[in-house]
Amino acid sequence: MNTASAVPGLGATLVAPQPLRQYALLADGERGVLVGPHGDHAWMCAPRWDSDAVFSTLIGGPGQYVVVPLARGVWGGYYEAGTLIWRSRWVTDDGVVTSREALAFPGDRHRAVVLRRIVAEHGTARMSVALQPGTDDGRQHLRGLAQEGEGVWCARVGDLWLRWSGCTGRLRGTEDGGRRLTTELTVGPDSCHDLVLEIGDRPLPARPPDPEETWRATEAAWHSAVPELRHTVAPADARHAYTVLRGLTASSGGMVASVTTSLPERAEEGRNYDYRYVWIRDQCYAGQAVAAVGATALLDDAVRFVTARLHQDGPRLAPAYTADGRTVPRERRLDLPGYPGGFDIVGNDVSTQFQLDVFGEALLLLGAAARQDRLDADGRRAVAIAADAIAQRWTEPDAGIWELRPQRWAHSRLICAAGLRAAAAQRILDGRSDDWLRLADRLVTYTADRCLHPSGRWQRSPGDTGLDGSLLLAAIRGAVPGDDPRTVATLGAYIRELTDDYFAYRFRHDERPLQEAEGAFLLCGFVTALAEHQQGREVEAFRWFERNRAACGPAGLYSEEYDIAQRQMRGNLPQAFVHALMLECAARLAGPWAGA
Repeated sequence: MNTASAVPGLGATLVAPQPLRQYALLADGERGVLVGPHGDHAWMCAPRWDSDAVFSTLIGGPGQYVVVPLARGVWGGYYEAGTLIWRSRWVTDDGVVTSREALAFPGDRHRAVVLRRIVAEHGTARMSVALQPGTDDGRQHLRGLAQEGEGVWCARVGDLWLRWSGCTGRLRGTEDGGRRLTTELTVGPDSCHDLVLEIGDRPLPARPPDPEETWRATEAAWHSAVPELRHTVAPADARHAYTVLRGLTASSGGMVASVTTSLPERAEEGRNYDYRYVWIRDQCYAGQAVAAVGATALLDDAVRFVTARLHQDGPRLAPAYTADGRTVPRERRLDLPGYPGGFDIVGNDVSTQFQLDVFGEALLLLGAAARQDRLDADGRRAVAIAADAIAQRWTEPDAGIWELRPQRWAHSRLICAAGLRAAAAQRILDGRSDDWLRLADRLVTYTADRCLHPSGRWQRSPGDTGLDGSLLLAAIRGAVPGDDPRTVATLGAYIRELTDDYFAYRFRHDERPLQEAEGAFLLCGFVTALAEHQQGREVEAFRWFERNRAACGPAGLYSEEYDIAQRQMRGNLPQAFVHALMLECAARLAGPWAGA
C-alpha cells in the first residue's frame, strides 16, 4: 500500500475510510480507537464509549490523528500477544519503521491517554504527523492552543481538555484557525520517539505522564488481565478474543457491543446501528464464554453489571444500557456523510423494545457463575428477579434476538426455559427450583404446541414457519436435549437451507439468494459449530469453527457479518458477541460435549 499517495502532505487532506478488515483496535475498557493502515486514528469517542467522537474520518467526519512515513512504503501490523498493543509497521524506501500504539491500560473514566512510539528499526524514519480533533459532530475544533514546555502543547476542543507531548518538531497550524496541527519528525536508526496525547473531561494532571513508565504499566496490566488459555483448541486466537472482550469492558463491568456506530450491514439498505452500548444478551454470551475457559474476572464483571440492572429495573429490564447503566439515547442523525454505503446515526431505539430472551440469558449467566461459586447474595436475588420476570411476561409478544416486529418468538421462550433449568440445577434459592423446572416445561410445551413445523423442526414463531439460526441454541443451552428429535431435525434443516460452504445466515429475508439479502452471520457459524459438537460430529464441528474464525482481518477482529462473495467484513467493528462465541467454541471443542 502506497501511503504517500494515499495521504498527500497530510496538511491538506483527510484519510479516506478503508475496508473494515484493514483496521486494528486499541481499547482500555472506557473507550476505543480504530487504527487504519495509513497510521490514522480514524475513530475514537472520548472520554467514554458513547461520547462524541473526537476522531471520526471513519464516518466522514473531520477528526483524525495520523502518524505515517513520508517515504513510499508497504504497511502491515500485529498485536503484542495477550494485549491490545498494536504495532503498525511499514517497509519503506528508507528502511523499516514501526509505530507502537496503545491506550494506557486500564483506562481512567475521565482521561484517555493515547500512546504512540515511533521506532526506526532499519534506517532513518522520516514521519509526517497530523492531529485534528473535533467534537459535536465535527463542529467544535481546537482552540486556545498554548505551549506548556518543550514539546508539550495544551488546548481545548469542545468541553474537553487536551495535551499533546513529544512534539519536538516545528508545529504548524492550518490557515483555518489551526484546526489541524502538523509536524514532521526524524527518528534515527535504532532509536525511538514518543508521542503522548491526553484527552479528558476535566482539567488534566499537572504534568504529562512519563512515556516509559506508562508503557511499562500498560504492558504489566495486560499481562495480568489476560490468561494464557493454552487448554483451548486455538490458544492464540482464543487469547486474542478474550483480550478484545476485556478491552471492551468498562470499570462498571459493562461490555459494549462494539466500538463503532453506523457501519452498514448492507450498503444503502438502512441497516446502520449504534452499538457503543451494553447489550444484556451480548454481555451474557461473553460471561458464559469466559466461564467455559475457566476465567473469572470477566465473568465477575458480567455478573456485576447484569445483576445491577436486574435490581434496578426488574421485569422492565431493557435490552441495552450505556456502559454506566443509563438509558440508551434515542437515534438521531449527524450532519456527516457516514461510512460509504451507510448513514450517520448515533443512539439506538432498542430501549423502546421488550426482548424476553434477555431474562433467559441472564439466568444462564448467573447459573454459570453459580457453578464456579462466583454468585453472591445480590446475584442470587437477581436470579429470583429474572425468573419472576419470565413468569410474569412470557406470554407477551417480544422483539426477539434479532430485534424485529414483536411476535411470540420460539427462541425467546426456549432460551428462557434453558435459563430456568440452569438456575434450578444449581439450587440457587431454596424451595424455588421445582417451580422453575415446571415453568421451563410449560414454556417448552407451549412452544412445541405452536412453533413445531410439520417436518418436526422448530419454526420461528406461531405465524412464521421459517428457520432461524437462533433456534440451534435451544439444545446447546439445555432447553431440550441434544438428542431430542426436534433438535436433530432443526439442525439438519438449518444446514441444508440457511448455510453456504460452512458460512451461516440468520434467516431468510425474502426470495433473494441468501448472500444478496445480508452477509453471513458469524455468530450463527460458531453456534453451528457448537451444535455439531453436541451431536458428536467432531470433524464437522471443526470445519465450522475453522471456516468462521478465518473471517477476520490482519488484526484478528470480527464484525457482525461477512460478505462471502467479496470476502469483506460488514457491520460494526469489532462485534463483541462474535468474539465471545469464537472463544466459547475454542474452549468447548477441546473436549467431549459436557452438556449445557
